Amino acid sequence: MRVPFLNTVVFGLAIGVLPVAGAPGGAVIAPPIALYTQFEQAPPQPVMDALQEEVGAIMSPIGLRFEWRSLRAAKGNEVSAELAVVTLTGRCDAGGLGLRSKIEGALGFTHISDGQILPFTELNCDRLRSFIQGELIMMAEDERETAFGRALGRVLAHELYHVFAHTTRHGSGVAKEAYTVQDLVCDEFSFQRKESQMLRDSRLQVPGEPATTASSGNM
Repeated sequence: MRVPFLNTVVFGLAIGVLPVAGAPGGAVIAPPIALYTQFEQAPPQPVMDALQEEVGAIMSPIGLRFEWRSLRAAKGNEVSAELAVVTLTGRCDAGGLGLRSKIEGALGFTHISDGQILPFTELNCDRLRSFIQGELIMMAEDERETAFGRALGRVLAHELYHVFAHTTRHGSGVAKEAYTVQDLVCDEFSFQRKESQMLRDSRLQVPGEPATTASSGNM
């Protein structure tokens, strides 16, 4: 059953313009993946804290750990086993809220070139705020930025799924193609078993071995 359009937002995969962890209890612990972030407008600290905590809460049970770095502060001599670059555009705070949620386009997308998924992801803070503002404005002022950061974390976890599972395919839970407002503001949100296993399996792949990428179809 499809969710009504006005309550959902579809994630996009841009084509061609940009341009080993173990499961919980396992014996293998891989080094953290470096996440380089850059913002069009720096977010308040509560937003950044909630963003990082939510990504950790969603991804760490699968075995993915991240080390957060500022792209602006990078000197070019940093070493990491894996990395992704995350660009956040627009105003990444919970200010300027209206009473009604609006859909203005995809909340996030991951770049593709020649059929290969690239580790470059973009999130649109303005679209996210417009989409969930009807819920945010009903919250106490001191809760809004945490809720907004948590929603950002869920959008980012979705895009990191594409990057690190090496797939354009959508699934269920965090990996589903369209989110409702409630998905972004509810207390808990996670990957389902199938997508969790895909992420775990991708971590065990032999270096240099090509990953299987599903057809994206129309998104």
